[in-house]
Amino acid sequence: MTKEFAPQASPQRRSPAPLGALFARELRVGRRIGGAASLGVVFFLMLVALTPFAVGPDLALLSRIAPAILWIAALLATLIGLDRLFQSDHEDGSLDLMMMSRAPLELVTLVKCAAHWLLTGLPLVVAAPFFGLMLGAPPGGLWSVTLSLLVGTPALTLIGAIGAALTVSLRRGGLLLPVLILPFCAPVLIFGVAASAAGVELSPAPAAPPFLILGAISLLALVGAPVAAASALRQMSE
Repeated sequence: MTKEFAPQASPQRRSPAPLGALFARELRVGRRIGGAASLGVVFFLMLVALTPFAVGPDLALLSRIAPAILWIAALLATLIGLDRLFQSDHEDGSLDLMMMSRAPLELVTLVKCAAHWLLTGLPLVVAAPFFGLMLGAPPGGLWSVTLSLLVGTPALTLIGAIGAALTVSLRRGGLLLPVLILPFCAPVLIFGVAASAAGVELSPAPAAPPFLILGAISLLALVGAPVAAASALRQMSE
């Protein structure tokens, strides 16, 4: 057989990187079983729509408190489905395989948090300007709220991952999770509202200091939360 027609050895198919495969799996599972993106946005919309009934139809008042309302609604909407971050994997045994894999558990936790934020946090960031219009927020306030949510919501997801890891083996852990993480989310909420309100024309405060502090909180959570969550998962398995 000539060299031209000799059978060529098929190149070995490389499997995707474990963390990349895990990220793709989390996205597929999240879209399939939870509908977390649509559920979070609908919950976000309900809280924003009910606000005028609670505080009155004064448009000036609504525009002044719009950043706080949007941030509180985003915080509560982020909690939806956060208890399932590790619990479903714990129930079907996938979590044990993840802990025995070659990939560090801290990176596994970080990948799961990234997928959760992409499915739940990012839709809230995209919907925030439209819901801000319902509250009469000025254009500058809409941009500041959107940017602050883009920077701050990852910290909410990462802090929530610590609570999800601590309650993964509890039967009613979903009820305990908000009690555990809400006090630690208070700094994110405070500086997120401050950075958002600084973009409103009625606020003379500069936006840079609270925005930079909010970014620092997200960076600290990016470094520390996966370590703390992985440690909690290891303690749970012992």
